[in-house]
Amino acid sequence: MKIRSDILRTYQSVHTWTGITAGLLLFIGFFAGALTMFGSAIDDWATPPDYQLQQVPIGQHDVLLRQVFAAYPDTVDNVTVSFDEHSSPVYWYDSGSARGFSLDDQMMHATLDAQGKLVSELRHVNELSMLIDYLHRSAGIIGEIGHDQAGVYVLGIAAFLYFIALVSGLIFLLPSLVKSFFALRKEKGANRFWLDSHNLVGIASLPFHIIIAVTVVVFSFHDLFYGGLSQVYGDKPLFGGDEHHQEVRYEVSALPNLNDIRKRVEDYAPGYEITSINLRGLTSEHPSASVAVLSEASFMRGPHSDFLFMNPFTLEVDTSSVINGNGQQGVWGSVVKTFFGLHFGSYGGEIGRWLYFIMGLGGAFLFYSGNLIWLEKRRKKQQVTQSKSSNFMASLTVGVCLGSAIGIAGTFAASKWLTLTALNINIAYMWVYYSLFFAAIIGAFTLGAARFSLVGLLSFSLLCLIVPLTSLCGLLLPNMGIWVPSSTADLGVEAGALCFAIAGLVAAKRVKHRVYHGEVNSIWYCQKLTSSKASSAHLA
Repeated sequence: MKIRSDILRTYQSVHTWTGITAGLLLFIGFFAGALTMFGSAIDDWATPPDYQLQQVPIGQHDVLLRQVFAAYPDTVDNVTVSFDEHSSPVYWYDSGSARGFSLDDQMMHATLDAQGKLVSELRHVNELSMLIDYLHRSAGIIGEIGHDQAGVYVLGIAAFLYFIALVSGLIFLLPSLVKSFFALRKEKGANRFWLDSHNLVGIASLPFHIIIAVTVVVFSFHDLFYGGLSQVYGDKPLFGGDEHHQEVRYEVSALPNLNDIRKRVEDYAPGYEITSINLRGLTSEHPSASVAVLSEASFMRGPHSDFLFMNPFTLEVDTSSVINGNGQQGVWGSVVKTFFGLHFGSYGGEIGRWLYFIMGLGGAFLFYSGNLIWLEKRRKKQQVTQSKSSNFMASLTVGVCLGSAIGIAGTFAASKWLTLTALNINIAYMWVYYSLFFAAIIGAFTLGAARFSLVGLLSFSLLCLIVPLTSLCGLLLPNMGIWVPSSTADLGVEAGALCFAIAGLVAAKRVKHRVYHGEVNSIWYCQKLTSSKASSAHLA
């Protein structure tokens, strides 16, 4: 395919600057986003085994729920019944809520003892997976605009630039795409190898990246989009359902059995598994039941489930994210559900999650390698002396990228140890992450990009290695209070941490070679770490 050289240069320039502008924020979003694919496993791993109370047999949830209403009258406003064997059968927020990332949420858990009497306990909510999701959605940018984090809007702008970078990169690669797609030319130097790897990952996962870019823009600015659509739809609901209901106050005693609610849901959404029922405003004029249903063979609105909203007294379904062919969801509801499902990867089961995890890490590599390629290109133009802007960008790239990875690894490494203290674990998570993140940035500018890239990778590996070593301590010293993995999901988190540690050590070995034996005028060369003899040899 023949394209004029001046057009290619223009698209290459657009690709470079949009990628450089948005790349560091998107690295954090993609690295954390890859981990969110296993958010439930992370929560299970970070939560002590005795945190959840014993599940009750099907049929006993009604008995438990009635006792909860009698002992805690305020629960008629908001209470959740769970059928998950790894969850407490009934729970509700004593402070805080399930929306967003909160540092001081407290939850009451309830179950029945052997005599059928109510047992309840107050626990802090471990928000480790929510912290990871917060970083994924906002890149850790602190502050709020309206009802959402400021970082969500900033990341939305970055995703728009990212989409432009994808399109422009594809265009200027078209002439050489066929002959160089699978080429990884190590013999032509490190820069060519990085460029080939960057292009391969980018083109191979292009559909995934386009999906993520578009959906992030939609999620970030959905209020504006909905506002625009409301000008067309007027008072008609965008997502189906009928908002005009007769206002009737009900008594809790008239609440149907949970089995009746379950049967209504099963009739409405056959093939879906009911995981929980959240009951709200039971004595208000607008009582509701939000039923979480799971089908990994189809798109889901949430990261882990679909939702069905109904009146718990009349069993009338108001609206649902389940596509069941009755048209109740509405056209825009189907469109929005598709956007959510494509972004969350909430389809395809475990295989789908692993693919999104791998492609998420590939996306983080794409942004990091893009900055390295740009810095190398600048180095070749400058030949001998590196400009202050190049050194600044190198330190910023290493500091932000490794800093976010180190911060996340640090929260995992500290998690089980923090449970031994009286600290609010969620506030402690924030201190650990941001302390390590900003320490990494300061270290990168103080030590320089070359030296800190080595120090940072070793630090990351050490923190990842602490995760399985902590469990080993718990196994060898059971009285410490540290628990050991008790499920496949728990073992998966520990194995993942070990793999990250090994990958960090392998990368550190390669970086060390470049720091000691790289080209003298390279940003990644550190003269102080080499002998004067080696320096003379390089200069010669």
